[in-house]
Amino acid sequence: MDIINVNDVCLTLGKTEILKHINVSFEKGKIHGLIGRNGSGKTMLMKCICGFIKPTSGEIIVDGKQVGKDVDFPKDMGIIIETPGFIPYYSGYKNLKLLAGLNNKIGKDEIRNSMRQVGLDPELKRHVRKYSLGMRQRLGLAQAIMENPKILILDEPFNGLDKDGVKEMREYLLSYKEQGKTILICFHSAEDISVLCDTVHEMDKRVISRIRV
Repeated sequence: MDIINVNDVCLTLGKTEILKHINVSFEKGKIHGLIGRNGSGKTMLMKCICGFIKPTSGEIIVDGKQVGKDVDFPKDMGIIIETPGFIPYYSGYKNLKLLAGLNNKIGKDEIRNSMRQVGLDPELKRHVRKYSLGMRQRLGLAQAIMENPKILILDEPFNGLDKDGVKEMREYLLSYKEQGKTILICFHSAEDISVLCDTVHEMDKRVISRIRV
């Protein structure tokens, strides 16, 4: 069963064509890899799926709801696109607590648990401005998973992680898939793709093609 359907989506910004008649579907409960060179359109496609950008034409259906018509932003979706933004003078825990207050779906225990799952100490008082890039990436992933969403949309989530950190995050994402979750993830690393992905699609010159089932 497909949980994300992209139907004949085109995106033009100004006079620049970004996405050209994109047709792709992503099956529930799998990890789907999206690859392509910088500027190929993969991040823009992710932003359209998340509801951050409205396509010029076509439709996107997420979990049975049309994005931009039935819902502005898909529910039950955790997102990392580009560098996660946090309040620099707050701790990691305080940042997540502030963000969790927007939906009021979870409490302190779930926030602390999400931090531990990605290898962060929720009791650490250090301000986020003093976090390493790898710690920021972990905090971004904790934010994405803390409300236990059905779908994760992750754009280069391993940036800044050392070898051990990448291994830990791979294991975590595989365990998340085993819970029946769906993950759409952008990668540069061929090794990450081979270890994690059930399907792989490539963006090139504004169009998409499936290169591995």
